[in-house]
Amino acid sequence: MGTPRAVVVCTARPTFDLDAASERARAARTLLEELGAEVSGPDGLVLTPDDTEAAAEFVDPRADLVVHVCASFSDASAALRLYAGLDRPVLLWSFREPGPVGDRLWLNSLCGANLFGHALVREGGSVRLLHGDPEEAAVRETLRAALGGELPTAPPLPDPVRPPAPEPRVRQALEALRGKRIGVVGDAPSGFTPSEYDADLLRDVFGIEVERIEVEDAFTRTLGVPPEAVEKELAAATRARPSLLGLDPDQAATFAAVTSALRDWSAAQVLAGVAVRCWPEFPTQLGACPCSALSRLADEGVPTACERDVHGTVTMLLLEALGSGTTYLVDTVDLDAERNLVRLWHCGSAATALAADPAAATQSVHCNRKIGVAGDFPLRTGPVVMARITEDPDPSNATRLRLLIASGTSLPEPNRFQGNTAAVRLDADAEGFVHGLVTGGFPHHTVLAWTDVRPGLRAAAGACGIPVVEW
Repeated sequence: MGTPRAVVVCTARPTFDLDAASERARAARTLLEELGAEVSGPDGLVLTPDDTEAAAEFVDPRADLVVHVCASFSDASAALRLYAGLDRPVLLWSFREPGPVGDRLWLNSLCGANLFGHALVREGGSVRLLHGDPEEAAVRETLRAALGGELPTAPPLPDPVRPPAPEPRVRQALEALRGKRIGVVGDAPSGFTPSEYDADLLRDVFGIEVERIEVEDAFTRTLGVPPEAVEKELAAATRARPSLLGLDPDQAATFAAVTSALRDWSAAQVLAGVAVRCWPEFPTQLGACPCSALSRLADEGVPTACERDVHGTVTMLLLEALGSGTTYLVDTVDLDAERNLVRLWHCGSAATALAADPAAATQSVHCNRKIGVAGDFPLRTGPVVMARITEDPDPSNATRLRLLIASGTSLPEPNRFQGNTAAVRLDADAEGFVHGLVTGGFPHHTVLAWTDVRPGLRAAAGACGIPVVEW
């Protein structure tokens, strides 16, 4: 056998820690060379569309191994440009989070691999996951086997049969969804394939309508909020969230204006939920992050989703119709296989009612953008359910949708990552769940609920002809 050839491409995003990403990317490449591979690919991190075009020259389907290193989170544009149409699995390599407790996510690498997996599987591709740092013995052995032609396995998706809820109650919940309207602000962020949706399909399956405005329209509404209304909202928000007093006054005022504008729009259009393109325009053009504005609406009973995740919002509405109470859209960002634990996180738009201690639901700056306003507190403990309505890549499925369900227990611990974090010990095998998320092509967003509505979810999916994948 000759020298194995490996194509290695390492992506990252400048809003994360590029020094840490570069260090791990170099170590990954070095490890493959130590294992005897002839490595080709860009020497540095792929950060821009031009970098991606240059990297495409290295992708050779005749190589023995194609490794994509998610050195930090990045959107899936590079994955689609580099690997769409590749007739072999791509090994997605994600790293563990190196930062101290309470700091931001330095890399968010696992979430990046999850997003890449969704994008590629949706396009008919195949992926495998390697999660761990270059110095780990298990990582070395996995790569040694992969260079010899033995990739990590893609775990089969579970197909358990579990009891559904009584049908009349579920029919009532589904009927309550018909005629509901979701407010959608802007387009999907570039490369965020889970944030794409088919409005006609949602209408046909759930009876849910979409009311869409552009980001610029949202800004016009925000800038048009009268000063006295901004002052009133800021005063009310500060009474409920006193930590707002410690933030930049201009950013706090913009937060209040965004909250007022979204609330007024929701009321005028009778919106049941809102999905907002929260970046890049809000921080770069308006000068504030909308996370805490979404949190404020969620505390008032309007489900909100960041990154314009419409399917996430639909999942929230279904959960709440089944009696879940307030929910939160999360990324799976960390795996502790020894404790059978995953950490679920997003950057600060959770309702304060979902805080482990609502009285200490601190308001702060956004973890990456470093401007206000975003929550920074751990999430509630206790039994939890994860759910997600998403596209089904199976062409035989008439509804073109499937439903992910998982369950576990949110454990008490300090807020691991700046934003909102839950440390969830899963009822299923955590490592198998994470690998299944990525290789099964599921979105990086799921919805977290603190009431067990799994029987209702199963029955609702059955009534709609939606297959269930339940861990």
